[in-house]
Amino acid sequence: MAKTADIELCDGCGKTAALIEKDGNELCMDCLKIADLINTRPGLVQKLCRLTGQEISKTYPGSNKPQPQELPDVMDAVRYRTRDREQNTWYVSISELDGDPVEIFASTAFDRDHHLQSRISNLTTITRLISLILRHVFLGEVLTLDKTVKQLRRSSRQQNDLPDMLSSILANYRKDDVEEAEEGDTI
Repeated sequence: MAKTADIELCDGCGKTAALIEKDGNELCMDCLKIADLINTRPGLVQKLCRLTGQEISKTYPGSNKPQPQELPDVMDAVRYRTRDREQNTWYVSISELDGDPVEIFASTAFDRDHHLQSRISNLTTITRLISLILRHVFLGEVLTLDKTVKQLRRSSRQQNDLPDMLSSILANYRKDDVEEAEEGDTI
């Protein structure tokens, strides 16, 4: 039960105000409302932080560092069918974890068409990089240059296509050697 305290410095924001004791802390009314919101609706707090561009991440007992989540082997997904300006049909699948998008895949029935190979390579690059960003935003996965180069290499369909050229150039900026992708690795 919270009790009213004398006017002192708030443990949260440091302002001088009438304080209320809660869980061993003396908080002003503003900080008390925020603390209650964090305790009762942490998902809303994280969503608001993302919307306002503020960094907040999950922390675990005994650790001050955010712990990234790992992707499960099986996830829910939503598939969309769409058409480009040339009337080719494309299928876009969004894998979700707790309702948040964490991976995106796109394909077309025309992937054997040689004229579309360059477009498909670029599409693969875009979806791999977007998936990397989504995992960073929603799961706390750390973005690195090595991961970016790896995704570019994996999306290349032939030597000297755009993803191959970009991965070669960016690889020059690596601090450590990147191990080549092993068979069976996922994005």
